[in-house]
Amino acid sequence: MANIRKRETGYQAQVRVRGFLPLTKSFKTKADAVQWASEREAELRRGTYVDTRSLRAETLRDLLERYLREVTPLHKGAEVEAIRLKALMRLPMAALTLDRVDSTVIQAWRDERQGKVKGETVRREMNLLSAVFRRAQGEWHYPLSNPLTNLIRPSKSDGRQRRPTWSELKSLLRRLSPRTRKDGLPAENRNPWILPAAVLALRTAMRQGEILATRWEWVDFANRRIRLPDTKNGTARDVPLSRKAELVLRRLDEGRRTGLVFPTTRSAFRQAFGDARDKAGITDLRFHDFRHDATTRIAKRVRNVRRAWARRRTHGRRGCARRTASRGSAAGRPGRRRPGCG
Repeated sequence: MANIRKRETGYQAQVRVRGFLPLTKSFKTKADAVQWASEREAELRRGTYVDTRSLRAETLRDLLERYLREVTPLHKGAEVEAIRLKALMRLPMAALTLDRVDSTVIQAWRDERQGKVKGETVRREMNLLSAVFRRAQGEWHYPLSNPLTNLIRPSKSDGRQRRPTWSELKSLLRRLSPRTRKDGLPAENRNPWILPAAVLALRTAMRQGEILATRWEWVDFANRRIRLPDTKNGTARDVPLSRKAELVLRRLDEGRRTGLVFPTTRSAFRQAFGDARDKAGITDLRFHDFRHDATTRIAKRVRNVRRAWARRRTHGRRGCARRTASRGSAAGRPGRRRPGCG
């Protein structure tokens, strides 16, 4: 049964139903106290009441830390996801207890965030938060709902069309070179793996993560290919090697047939590339733009090969037709088509 008590600062509602712990909550008005008490009593009797008091013992930061510790290491993009999670942990709303994190709180953060970064960034962060709440609700059995379920995500932005120009590539690759200067001092970039990795990306359209994960066991010089057993799409893929790409790998070979081809960390790679780009005076260029540039050039070469093959076949048919017609007219009868013409 429900009991409403008058207090100095308002009213206290208490609900007692056999088999359940008593529920108590304070309100400023008696009407609010009566409404809350009747709703909770009805839920308890129907068996639909969800006790969320345990959510007051944990904050959103606690939930994010558990996800980072238990789930993120299982993902392919674990390093990038960890960076996003740690950034979310520093937000003011991360200090709220889970019972206070609702759609209103998330919506306010979303609107503020959209004024600082691109919509695609907000979209990724919202999707990550939603995944955290789904895991808590399902696998971890938290008595909560996903506050992002009915929130609108920013619309998807158009794909990047940025490609490095020839002058930008020339300047950037010079900055990435680990060779020493004329005075014998080290060059600006001391990481010897960045330049060959950049050239390989430009020649094969491989992703940064795929390049850094490539092992010598996957390199097949005999068939001029790299066998990637697990890609971003979850499937294996063969990457054909051009002459230039093969030459880059052979220069790195040095008899090593096991281990990573590029034994460097993602953070060191990112820092070296960013420093070289900034010193070259290049703006708004990412390493992933090399993939776009490579796929565009590869697609153009494939189209040219197909066109050349089509012209060759067309010219071959025309030649067969002319030879057949000339033989027929010389003999005074229709010419017979030669084998292989047609």
